[in-house]
Amino acid sequence: MTDYKAAAQAMRGEIIENRRTLHGFAETGFDLPRTTAFVEEALRSYGLEPKRVGRAGVSCMIGREGGSTLLLRGDMDALPMEEKTGLPFAADNGNCHSCGHDCHTSMLLAAAKLLKQSEDELNGQVKLMFQPAEEKLAGAQDMLENGILENPQVDAALAMHIMVGGGDTSEPGHISYKRGCATFSGDAVRITVTGKDAHGSMPHAGVDAINIAAHIVIALQEILAREIPCEEQSVVLVGMINGGSSCNTLSGSCVLEASVRAASRESRDFLKRRVKEISESVAATFRGSALVEFVYGMPSLYNEEGMCDEMGGYCRELLGEDAVSELEGMSGSEDFTAIAERVPSVYLHLGAGSMAGGHACGMHNPGMTPDESVLPTGAAIYAYCAARYLQQH
Repeated sequence: MTDYKAAAQAMRGEIIENRRTLHGFAETGFDLPRTTAFVEEALRSYGLEPKRVGRAGVSCMIGREGGSTLLLRGDMDALPMEEKTGLPFAADNGNCHSCGHDCHTSMLLAAAKLLKQSEDELNGQVKLMFQPAEEKLAGAQDMLENGILENPQVDAALAMHIMVGGGDTSEPGHISYKRGCATFSGDAVRITVTGKDAHGSMPHAGVDAINIAAHIVIALQEILAREIPCEEQSVVLVGMINGGSSCNTLSGSCVLEASVRAASRESRDFLKRRVKEISESVAATFRGSALVEFVYGMPSLYNEEGMCDEMGGYCRELLGEDAVSELEGMSGSEDFTAIAERVPSVYLHLGAGSMAGGHACGMHNPGMTPDESVLPTGAAIYAYCAARYLQQH
């Protein structure tokens, strides 16, 4: 079999250059024209035939028909925040690759090249999934609805995410994974409070939507303080609030945006129900109303036990026993869930800089800077795990 580790290291310069190019024009959500064009051009240069899947997804096939099919996923979108890294290739368009999806895309492109070069060795097919809108928890579902798991039918899937600014598992090149439920569910909630405008000198003539919103924010925290077991990790966070037009009037409207995260499906259902009940009842108490909308969301991601054993074993073969570990706790939310709910899947973490190693800015921080030396490792993991999976299936 091809020495994927050495072959990936030989591509180090190309992988880093691709990452920096993608980083410089960071794009968000489904609006990825330059990103998708870059990915498609690279794939064609490798002798592959990319095709669009859904609103902004890109896919292609490598290998031979007749065997099993493994899907490799890499997300492409950035976050709508101003970059603060000071890097010479930093994005200057108001967006920022502070979650590392530029790294994922460049690693999967490199894996595509490696697998195409060794295509004759593959005992089956690899389907690549370059995904948009992960940060909106919407891109995987869009590609799913547009046939990413069909023609040919996908048998299993692998995704990977870099980790920066954490503990030992964030050390460069370290691979970790969590068996079973591996991430929190994630739901974005919009709460629109409606009251009645009035001048500040006549408060009795109005209904203060901002006051209602303030009471809703406080009341929602009681869910975590009084209604959730102490040992259960859950989040109800109001991250945005907007209302009012002047300092001396009662506002007739106010909008809150919140994030809800839970460790289990039962807890997710409970939290969503209570957010709605509390918001509506608090608003009614103060003579207003609240419209609660669940804008988008995704259940917790499940790492299938067999895939953990298999892919974890391949990572140990490639990197050594000490470079791979299993996680106890859960973190984040991830829309790869949409794929993992339908085929056996595993979601790996690749360390790209620990706090102890000087990487003080973690994920989703506009100052986050990954250790680029891990990018060939990530590419090798994608390619080696795919080749070994097809050998065994």
